Amino acid sequence: MIPVDLHCHSTVSDGLLSPREVVRLAHARGCELFSLTDHDDLRGLADAADEAHALGMAFVTGVEISVSWGKHVLHVVGLGFDPENAALKQGLETVRAGRWERAERMAESLAGAGIPDVLEGARKYAENPEMISRAHFARYLVEIGKAKDVRSVFYKYLKPGMPGFVEHEWARLHEAVKWITDAGGVAVLAHPGRYEMGPETLRVLLIEFKRLGGAALEVGSGCHGAADVSRFGKLAKEYGYLASCGTDYHATNEGAREPGLNGDLPFGCEPVWTRWLPN
Repeated sequence: MIPVDLHCHSTVSDGLLSPREVVRLAHARGCELFSLTDHDDLRGLADAADEAHALGMAFVTGVEISVSWGKHVLHVVGLGFDPENAALKQGLETVRAGRWERAERMAESLAGAGIPDVLEGARKYAENPEMISRAHFARYLVEIGKAKDVRSVFYKYLKPGMPGFVEHEWARLHEAVKWITDAGGVAVLAHPGRYEMGPETLRVLLIEFKRLGGAALEVGSGCHGAADVSRFGKLAKEYGYLASCGTDYHATNEGAREPGLNGDLPFGCEPVWTRWLPN
């Protein structure tokens, strides 16, 4: 399997490195095909593509769209689309528009729990203020000593039922898939191992995602262990999905693998990148 990383983030959303820096780090680790998949925003793609071209590394456009599906928040990665597609750009703009209002409500909730001024602190970490996210809140809460690391912050403050979590309506699943596919891209269900749902609910999701035009499942992910990779590889084959692979890199020492470091896909999985490169 060629070294690929089709899920990474930069300062355009909630990463800590610029698009060019993320590309350089992935290239230094041997990556041969890369995609920058910032949350709900395409503004890092031009720099990332330019840097990849300069380094001789293959690049495909990417984005990770936040989706509401019933009571669940999902992420759908789009790969290989036209970044100038008007409907995709407009759709992502509507998703971004709700982020600041959500951030204000998160800050109010945390203030009610005795942690004031969190929004102002989180803004220090958000180079793109339109994309302020839970990760920016988490970094500030680590800074002020509320938890030892970002992962601990999520479990203590930012997951459902915790004081920093607020309900929010993102894009609908059918909207996200249509934006991606109408722009000529491939819709990928990101990191399925992160969703807290039982096997039957997951099967319903896989059937619906396929019906709507979803084409791939992220089998390899920075948050997937060996058992997850095996499980989702089997599900990809069972439901006729292509298999994708990405580290979901945001920052060094924040839990996920470094960019470009992915294991092999399970035997029999058809890689999504055969759309752009031979396997």
